[in-house]
Amino acid sequence: MKVDIGIPDEERSAIAEGLSRLLADSYTLYLKTHNYHWNVTGPQFSTLHTLFEQQYTELAVAVDDIAERIRALGHRAPGSYTAFAALSSVPEETGEPKATDMIRRLVQGQETIVRTARGVFPLVERANDEPSADLLTQRMLVHEKNAWMLRSLLEEG
Repeated sequence: MKVDIGIPDEERSAIAEGLSRLLADSYTLYLKTHNYHWNVTGPQFSTLHTLFEQQYTELAVAVDDIAERIRALGHRAPGSYTAFAALSSVPEETGEPKATDMIRRLVQGQETIVRTARGVFPLVERANDEPSADLLTQRMLVHEKNAWMLRSLLEEG
């Protein structure tokens, strides 16, 4: 059945494409954060293990919300590692970084997602797509806060 939600097909397609990039970034950061949760070591182990778990748990909910918005727009959500790798701006973790490098890489990942979300925002504004605008606003808020919290761990007291 044709999707008729008051947003023209071309605009829905462009928004879904942008949200697919956001989904790929979010899923890649989810995997990276979960990896770090499992493998972090050192004097900050307990703090980082707990923080990483909070962040990957939140990301697990977020990827579902983003994918469901793509579906509500009438498009298929990407759902494979191959698709995510092609769409994501967040680099996959292939090494075994130390705790401080994990934190730095997660800050970069959080900020990348903010930039991706911000890049999609003009499309949703032009289309008066308030649900997507709300989703993007919420994602930017969460990731900017996460980046700040992680960045704070790298500062000298």
